[in-house]
Amino acid sequence: MADTLLKENRDGLLILTMNRPDRRNAMDPSLTQGLREATAEAAEDPNVRAVILTGAGGHFCVGGDVKAMNEGRGRDMPFGERLHQLHDRMSASRYLHEMPKPTIAAIDGNAAGAGLSLALACDFRIVAENAKLTTAFAKVGLSGDYGGTYFLTQLLGAAKARELYLLSPILSGIEAGQLGLATRVVPAGEVQAAALEMGTRLAEGPTGILGRIKQNIALAQGGGSLRDCFMTEARNHSESSLTHDHKEAAAAFVEKRKPVFNGS
Repeated sequence: MADTLLKENRDGLLILTMNRPDRRNAMDPSLTQGLREATAEAAEDPNVRAVILTGAGGHFCVGGDVKAMNEGRGRDMPFGERLHQLHDRMSASRYLHEMPKPTIAAIDGNAAGAGLSLALACDFRIVAENAKLTTAFAKVGLSGDYGGTYFLTQLLGAAKARELYLLSPILSGIEAGQLGLATRVVPAGEVQAAALEMGTRLAEGPTGILGRIKQNIALAQGGGSLRDCFMTEARNHSESSLTHDHKEAAAAFVEKRKPVFNGS
């Protein structure tokens, strides 16, 4: 597990690198377990203030290891156990989406299947112009996992989600940007630098406040009523006004200096 998922904390910016470059970072049991555990830990760790998810060897992640599937690994597992294990592993996407701190997918090369789902779960996607993104599931006779259908439908609407899942076209990074899947599209070779620049800025920000903003948006996105959204906004805003970071930002504004946030 330690080899298939690399972890580095740079002053609060946690960089998770999927590390199976010989298989374009295809997800095997070791990698999926590592992702679940690392994202769960990051969600609760006060020393983590932002997360970058990326891949080694010039690719993001091509999803499940189809070669291993063809070899029949796990086919004899009882259905109930198979269902439970997949649901458990898929929680990595939920942690990336719901943790109260910003998450960034840095996408070079291929992002397909569950790999694309993980990227869609993040708050931001920085994508190389020549990257290749595809849902891929229909082409290998599977319906999709890791929340991709949910995130894609939320981002682009049901009609476009049907197109991208049922027809499974391969999108370039530029096309992904035009559709609104990418937060930022950059030339090949500049993805990691762009992700580090954004991640560092976010990790230096008011982490607790950013988490409350994510909570407000999640409620609105999930169909919360206007009344519920107002109440959540009012609570989060009031709590934010009592934090160190708000007081530091107000003082910095008056003193005409850059605020120094500690995340609390």
